[in-house]
Amino acid sequence: MEPEKAAAASSNPSHGDIARQIALEGTVLLKNNGVLPLDATKLKRVAVIGPNADNAYNQLGDYTAPQPDGHIVTVLDGLRNVLPKSVKIDYVKGCGIRDTTENRIAEAVAAAREADVTVLVVGGSSARDFRTSYEATGAASASQTFVSDMDCGEGFDRASLALLGLQQQLMDSVLATGHPVVVVYIAGRPLDMNRAAESADALLCAWYPGQEGGNAIAELLTGKAEPSGRLCVTIPRNVGQLPIYYSQRGRHDYTDMTASPLYPFGYGLGYTTFDFGDVTLDSDTMSETGSITATVQVTNTGLRKGVAVVQFYVNDRVAEVSRAPKELIGFERVELAPGATRNVSFTISPVDLAYYHRDLTLKADKGDFTIMAGPDSSTLRGARFSLR
Repeated sequence: MEPEKAAAASSNPSHGDIARQIALEGTVLLKNNGVLPLDATKLKRVAVIGPNADNAYNQLGDYTAPQPDGHIVTVLDGLRNVLPKSVKIDYVKGCGIRDTTENRIAEAVAAAREADVTVLVVGGSSARDFRTSYEATGAASASQTFVSDMDCGEGFDRASLALLGLQQQLMDSVLATGHPVVVVYIAGRPLDMNRAAESADALLCAWYPGQEGGNAIAELLTGKAEPSGRLCVTIPRNVGQLPIYYSQRGRHDYTDMTASPLYPFGYGLGYTTFDFGDVTLDSDTMSETGSITATVQVTNTGLRKGVAVVQFYVNDRVAEVSRAPKELIGFERVELAPGATRNVSFTISPVDLAYYHRDLTLKADKGDFTIMAGPDSSTLRGARFSLR
């Protein structure tokens, strides 16, 4: 069989379902003042704005091959698929990712003023635009004849985390309308989200959501799906904080700003709320060949079914070398109906406490530990135990 025919034959419709599920569970809701989920029955007009609102390749990341037309669902496509036909959708690109020659901000502002809600999709791109030239190593070479959307990937390093091109001006102008605005970031790295975090009605980080990203984001925005993604990195407030990660020791405030991140590792919201109880242990002592079980009670205190991601961290209080103040050792996704309570348990053995020592042996030190649990790395409750 010819390679092209073999590739076509390998296509499987279920792969699209998997892609959509990955996008659903990978997109993180970072802020929501109540505007989400959108009530489609009350919407008459929606503005979809931004350079990543209808750009298929920008959803796919680096080293992406040319795609058939219609194979990728953008955010604009997804909202058209999900919202009732009675809802008028106005699309304005507004500007490019990096290119400042395209300026349709005034048109975008006009659309936002007429809309019940605006979905503003900004960020970055690792997409190969097929006009970029490449070195023998495969690294991209920056062109002097046109401005690619690419701001992430080989040959496209960055010195700042700010939105490039006219994107920040676009966001500021749309937010200044005073109408509800939901900001969606599609990007390959954590970017500066301070303005959106401060002034937008809702904020989502979708990373590169893939071929079904538009459908997934639309389902999340309209409440057809429950947000359950959690941050796998820390979102900084300022590039000057880098490097910043949850397991750092000894960070202190700067003279001009706090040292805390904008959003911590493991953070993410849903459309309901959860209460996490204290951590209880079935024993306060573990042998070198034994284990203990930590349990935390989780209750859905909201009015909707939702997903809690219970995260377990450990702190080695007495070690041969200086250890991180907390290290993620496990997590569990738990779906709970309104008012429901579940005990979530995690069994810890010495292998979960082990680290490489100076002689390169992997082992755990005898002594005291703290096991912590909570919804993210900054909101934890703990209990102590000893390895004997």
